[in-house]
Amino acid sequence: MPRPVKFGVTLPQIKRTWAESRAAAVEFESLGFDSLWVCDHLYGVPASTIPILEAWSELAAVAAITERCQLGSLVTPPLFRNAAVWAKQLATIDHIAGGGRVIAGMGAGWFQEEFEGYGCAFPSATDRLAALDEACQVLKLCWGGEAASFEGRWFNLDKVVCEPRPDPPIPILIGGAGERVLMGIAARHADIWNNLATHQGDLTHKVAALRRRCEEVGRDPEEIEVSQQCTVVITETEAEAREALGKAAKVYGGHMGAGLEAHGIWGHPAQVIDGVNRHIDAGCTTFVIEFFGRDTRLPAKLFAEHVIPAFR
Repeated sequence: MPRPVKFGVTLPQIKRTWAESRAAAVEFESLGFDSLWVCDHLYGVPASTIPILEAWSELAAVAAITERCQLGSLVTPPLFRNAAVWAKQLATIDHIAGGGRVIAGMGAGWFQEEFEGYGCAFPSATDRLAALDEACQVLKLCWGGEAASFEGRWFNLDKVVCEPRPDPPIPILIGGAGERVLMGIAARHADIWNNLATHQGDLTHKVAALRRRCEEVGRDPEEIEVSQQCTVVITETEAEAREALGKAAKVYGGHMGAGLEAHGIWGHPAQVIDGVNRHIDAGCTTFVIEFFGRDTRLPAKLFAEHVIPAFR
């Protein structure tokens, strides 16, 4: 049975107030989106002076004012927090949300300045990936129902009891493009793998790589949901979209703005539906959307009214 197509949307977080984030969260849920997302950065990338709301504090508050949407991060590095303490935080937020709504979005981390500025270890990429693997194990142990002990290089637990536990256990999302080590971690531990926006044009190739890693560890790749982080530019007309496209590429730069015209989802609603379908054909069923606009509720409303019904 094919997976349902799901649409998530990012919340206002960088250079935005809690009032803006709160209003957007309530409206996005009312519009029918399936999930709400934040990035887990301590600095407003790319500069330390850019204000940003802390990810899981924001999501804890959003959990209390929403009822249905899932809540997750793209993505939380394992060395920002003690993994067992984070497991406890996630379990608490899941109980605030009502159970079954939190997604533990995880990745290796990359922005060295914020790690070191806040006194967090920033070892080599190889070591950060090893810490990611350990963190996945720690989360599962903490949510497993028994006293959890673990002895690793990065994390150590001694008969940890995580109560109240999340029920059901919180799904783990692994985000990143590394086709060998990172996707190997996803194949072993993830419920969801997320393709970064910078690799949107490589989605078909990346999905194939993930399937190979699953085969290597003896896991059915169909067990892993594939999601795509993406900027969506949606307007009433193609001419308006083309004008907005250039602005979006400048605003988002090489991270969220790379390859928007060639590989992104943009245009009037019918063009956006075609763009979504291209991604589905490439193997993706979940979309984590950054809408372009100062008030992202406006394009989100257009998307909800004209695009989401085509996939329900």
